Amino acid sequence: MNYETSIASDTDLLDPEGAASSRRKRNLIIAIVLLTAAAMAAAYFFFGGTSTEEEAAAAADKLGQAQTVSVVAPGRETVARAISATGTLAARREIPVGVVGEGGQVSQVFVDAGDWVQQGQVLASIERSVQSQQIIGQEAQINAARADLQLAQNELDRAMQLVSRGFISKADVDRKTATRDSARARVSIADAQLRELRARTARLDIRAPVGGYVLERSVEPGQTVSQGSGVLFRMAKGGELELQAQLGETELAMISVGVPATVTPVGSDRQFNGTIWQIAPTINQQSRQGIARIALPFDRALKPGGFAAVEIKAGAVTAAVLPESAIQNDRDGSFVYIVNKQNKVQRRAVKTGIITQQGIAINEGLDGTERVVLYAGGFLNPDETVKPKLVKTAAQSAAR
Repeated sequence: MNYETSIASDTDLLDPEGAASSRRKRNLIIAIVLLTAAAMAAAYFFFGGTSTEEEAAAAADKLGQAQTVSVVAPGRETVARAISATGTLAARREIPVGVVGEGGQVSQVFVDAGDWVQQGQVLASIERSVQSQQIIGQEAQINAARADLQLAQNELDRAMQLVSRGFISKADVDRKTATRDSARARVSIADAQLRELRARTARLDIRAPVGGYVLERSVEPGQTVSQGSGVLFRMAKGGELELQAQLGETELAMISVGVPATVTPVGSDRQFNGTIWQIAPTINQQSRQGIARIALPFDRALKPGGFAAVEIKAGAVTAAVLPESAIQNDRDGSFVYIVNKQNKVQRRAVKTGIITQQGIAINEGLDGTERVVLYAGGFLNPDETVKPKLVKTAAQSAAR
């Protein structure tokens, strides 16, 4: 023990309260020094900024806390442009058949709905007993007129032989010539009247104006008919049928005559191939729709008046194709969310096109290289950081 230590120890022993006060001052000074050092360190980190490594660590920590979203890079593909519509089946050229003559009581009906007939074939016959008697009487008048003509011709021939000898005057010859000509005219008149009677009688047969398929029969034997009786038969000319598809103005502008289409009648799983043969030149002002007429081959499964769905092949388009879940809509239109290189969500306005089995074609807004959010778009906000997970759509998986 040295002298100084001995003195301090002795002093502490002599003055214990002073020693305790000295220790408190020393501890206070140490605490102040430590707090100053801590404040200086905090000021350095706060005002001096973080290092690049620290920024990367903070970003990684933020990404680790971000939600995971499924994204897809749709690319661009060629898809068939198909237009779906509905319409009514009908005869391509429907021919109504009625009475063209004076009418009367129907004696026989020879065909029924669903029969095939040839042009000129008798469909129904009207009773003609009166007309038959008129024809017989007219034929008799023709025979009498021909007899008068023959007599007048014989008398003229004899007169021509006697005029050169002077036994008959030239005036007598002229009178006999006039008599012969008059008899010939009466024969012509009677013959024309007979042809008229026969034509009128023939019109009592209701005939098919064209060959085709009988769609409807509205007459029965014993029924009295006339030109005011309306339509007795309806026919499909040549059995040709069609679908009258209702399309909007935009869809009508996308098609043309000759475009193929597939028709499926309601209640049937059969499909029939046809082509557009006529596009209506006018638009209905109330519905803003027009009619595309699709020619179909005859088949008993296609019943005029029935309802059918149609898919029209309107060419092809190259575009990005997305599932419906990726496309959002609001009052500003359609849009999708894409994830940029910084893994931040961005809104992108798009213009949708045709709907296919693979999805919805995007006509404008995407070039196919973007990472598009597939699901949970309604729970995202622009500039939100997410953790993207690249997946394949069903169409991309099927292509591989």
